[in-house]
Amino acid sequence: MSKLLTRRYLDQIKAMFGKEPEKPREISPAAQKIHFYKKNNRDEIGQLKHRRAHEKPSHKWRNRRWAALIFANLLFVLSYQLDIQVLEGALTASRFVGFHMADLNSALQVMLAHKHIITNLLIGTATVLLLWGLLGGRTFCSWVCPYHLVAEWAEKIHLYLAKKKLVTDQPIDRRLRTVFWIVFAALAVVTGYTVFEAISPTGILSRALIYGVGLSLLWVLALLVFEVFFSRRAWCRYACPIGLTYGVVGIVSPVRIVYSLENCFHEGDCRKVCLVPHVLDTVIKGRAVEPEVPLGPDCTRCGLCVDACPTGSLRFNIKGLSRLL
Repeated sequence: MSKLLTRRYLDQIKAMFGKEPEKPREISPAAQKIHFYKKNNRDEIGQLKHRRAHEKPSHKWRNRRWAALIFANLLFVLSYQLDIQVLEGALTASRFVGFHMADLNSALQVMLAHKHIITNLLIGTATVLLLWGLLGGRTFCSWVCPYHLVAEWAEKIHLYLAKKKLVTDQPIDRRLRTVFWIVFAALAVVTGYTVFEAISPTGILSRALIYGVGLSLLWVLALLVFEVFFSRRAWCRYACPIGLTYGVVGIVSPVRIVYSLENCFHEGDCRKVCLVPHVLDTVIKGRAVEPEVPLGPDCTRCGLCVDACPTGSLRFNIKGLSRLL
């Protein structure tokens, strides 16, 4: 990785914690050449953009992700209901054909509450840490978390109402998520109780699917109503400590989405669909520091931007290997 990409990636890590992205101070000669060509051939670019404008976006990666997410959560349900003991427990802590697994954020909360390192819990997190370290931590959010799916469906309602000018999106300071992470960690230490687990919509929905509904679902419903009528995807964007934990885990992940500058029209379709549009700051005209730039660790690898891009300028990639189809 070049020095410019390394510097850019460090900026992306800072953005994960809430810092607003900034225009790069230095751009490589190769990227400058492409930027210069686009600036001086606006008519040609405009014609290409117009021809692409009416192409229907693909839903390939979205459909794959929905299938994987539904399958993972359904496996919990069937294992419990049919007593086949393939995947026992819930997303916070489980056992897959005898292998213990524990959600990283939940395990951290438990150890902070007990104020010592729990060996069995560490063993349970090892497999999970390796898995999401390889796939990209926040892949958990879009490919496994049940709240992500229902919030994505609720987002469609928000966008419909926004189109009718019945609601407007009220952005919140992204640094709030880091504040929440610190607050919930401190509460675990002070109270000796995993306060976050009591209100985590991920855990609530996972347990409700497996063991049956309870009053805690009213809290999940309240979050969805807030997101539909006030702030689009507020929990995942501005509050959820799980996303931050898994984002840190995925900092060195080899699986990422890579942006290619050359064919991009900068039409912004990718940013419109992205859960965390700050990771796509590099697609803004004049922001790419190299002809190819990997997205930052806060990217959920949901694939919506890949599906939305009319020119294939965004793609899945394994570092050091060829692209994923």
